Amino acid sequence: MAATTIRELLRTGAADAPAIGAPEREPLTYAGLCKLADDTGRALNDFGIGRNDRVAIVLPNGPEMAAAFVAIGANATTAPLNPAYREDEFAFYLEDLNAKALVVMEGDETAAVTVADRLQVPVLRLAVPDAAAAGQFELYAEGATSGVASASGAAAEQDIALVLHTSGTTSRPKIVPLSHGNVCASAGHIVQTLGLSPADRCLNIMPLFHIHGLIAAVLSSLAAGASVWCTPGFNALRFFAWTDEVAPTWYTAVPTMHQAILARAPRNAEAVERLNLRLIRSSSSSLPPQVMAALEETFGCPVIESYGMTEAAHQMASNLLPPGKRKAGSVGVAAGPEVAIMDEAGNLLPAGSTGEVVIRGPNVTRGYEKNPDANASAFTDGWFRTGDQGVMDDEGYLTITGRLKEIINRGGEKISPPEVDNVLMDHPAIAQCVTFGMPHKSLGEDVAAAVVLREGESASEQDIRAFAAERLADFKVPRKVLILDEIPKGATGKLQRIGLAEKLGLG
Repeated sequence: MAATTIRELLRTGAADAPAIGAPEREPLTYAGLCKLADDTGRALNDFGIGRNDRVAIVLPNGPEMAAAFVAIGANATTAPLNPAYREDEFAFYLEDLNAKALVVMEGDETAAVTVADRLQVPVLRLAVPDAAAAGQFELYAEGATSGVASASGAAAEQDIALVLHTSGTTSRPKIVPLSHGNVCASAGHIVQTLGLSPADRCLNIMPLFHIHGLIAAVLSSLAAGASVWCTPGFNALRFFAWTDEVAPTWYTAVPTMHQAILARAPRNAEAVERLNLRLIRSSSSSLPPQVMAALEETFGCPVIESYGMTEAAHQMASNLLPPGKRKAGSVGVAAGPEVAIMDEAGNLLPAGSTGEVVIRGPNVTRGYEKNPDANASAFTDGWFRTGDQGVMDDEGYLTITGRLKEIINRGGEKISPPEVDNVLMDHPAIAQCVTFGMPHKSLGEDVAAAVVLREGESASEQDIRAFAAERLADFKVPRKVLILDEIPKGATGKLQRIGLAEKLGLG
């Protein structure tokens, strides 16, 4: 019977088998990881934190982040945040989450700590004992905590394991709560799709504040009784040294990472020759067919493109391992939840028809938190509307043809234009602005903004970008700012993001 909670999932692996590893570290075994989850649960309860209490995690990529996600998630609700956020962003997320505590590394004086102190959110320090196995940690409280946990013990299937924010077309990001049942179902779907077994070893290069790395690399590996080896983050210059040391059987990444790895491959021909990958997985944005072909030729293994999103606890569709088909340009067949194409009226469409991609299944969130309007528009007759436009062929292979939403997809990083608008509008010289996506040859899209200055005020593109850089994570800062006398408007007088790049000559 498949695991329905993270605690059950950890019992999949053999006690003495490696669970979490890292370059130049001894791996943490499944027995060690189970004990860590138990010890962490008791520590959290002592700090007054229990089931469904939210613990924000701001840690660097690596085995401790992976282990913290699993060990805290087995007992409370994890809320991983991007360490690159600025103070204003941490303030928004910590308040919006109603975080019961913030976990940071011992000695780390991140902006998140400054904000937590201001908001009176207890700070828990994560300490790594001397000569500890990869991922092993201890938690201690910095200052007073909140007393007795309201619900202690291991989390249950319907308890929330993970909450992430997803940017919508409105300025306020939405909270996506994912239950233990959701994340364990998705991990199981990935195990099945990729044929993962205890013999597999994943090299994780994905950031662990995103659904892709958390579920596709970490939780799916543990669900298979396999191991995941966690790097400090993606670094194309170090990738082949890591593969030499770790000898992975697979890795998962976004297309821009695959392209960077391919660029380094000719200079690392011997390491490529030694590498014996069973498969390569790609997700989070569209993989160009040329890149897929080059990866397969270089590494001599199948490249499996999959389709995921936060609301589905990641995986929705995937291409198949041989002897199944892989169709370049397609995100594959339904791989866990049911997948269909729906028109605006809520009718399901036949093969060959273009419409909105909709899903339903055990990995799909029950709905956005405290957002009835978003839920009313996102769910139709039990189907979740993804906001992506697509078409399914007569073999059930799905091709994404565009985004219905205006979200900017910058190499897998999703950016809400109104969020950037709101920051830019704080600039004293800006009277009007609109943020939009512009084409980028390797990232797919990058962030651009058109602004109109207040009468009598002056500001340069550099001034505006510097202003944004102080208030937004780097990936959200517009790479191009156009200062205009007037921003083109639609027929109703509204500012329109879609097609604006082409209108302004950025296509």
